[in-house]
Amino acid sequence: MFTQDEIIKAYGPFVPGNIEDKNYIEACLYEIEQFPRTLRAFFEKLDYQHQDACYREGSWTFRQVVHHLADSHMQAFQRFKLSLTEDNPTIKPYIQNAWASTNDSVLSDIQPSLSILEGLHQRWIVMLRQMTIEDFQKTFYHPETQKEFKLGVALALYAWHGKHHYTQMYRYASNNNWI
Repeated sequence: MFTQDEIIKAYGPFVPGNIEDKNYIEACLYEIEQFPRTLRAFFEKLDYQHQDACYREGSWTFRQVVHHLADSHMQAFQRFKLSLTEDNPTIKPYIQNAWASTNDSVLSDIQPSLSILEGLHQRWIVMLRQMTIEDFQKTFYHPETQKEFKLGVALALYAWHGKHHYTQMYRYASNNNWI
């Protein structure tokens, strides 16, 4: 589980740390490794109908968030593999709101996406833990933002990303006395 300080920090916008600092990289790796267990433990405390709660007016449901996390982290895994095997590959962006609105995201139970996250993160962490500091300097090009992203920044972003969405749901569930 995340500490109260980590939850407060994750609620705000993404701010990367020093991606050349081995301790910072290790902290991000730990978050990537632990996230699926933390998310599953959270949902084990909730009732099934809470999957359809929205943490704020107009937001995605908890169900959509979990499916989004699986979709997003699969994209991240692919971006890492491309960057490790090609020179500054151009990635394919996707429209997150459209993906979160497809029937599988709106109607499906969260268990398959929790399982995807567990398996994906197990593979991803093996790859990540074998990377060198130099590997984290490798890049991919994001045509939507027209920027190159270093894998170290992408690592930090996805460590934050899981915690950020978890925090949104955790705060709402906590405020409603569900946990």
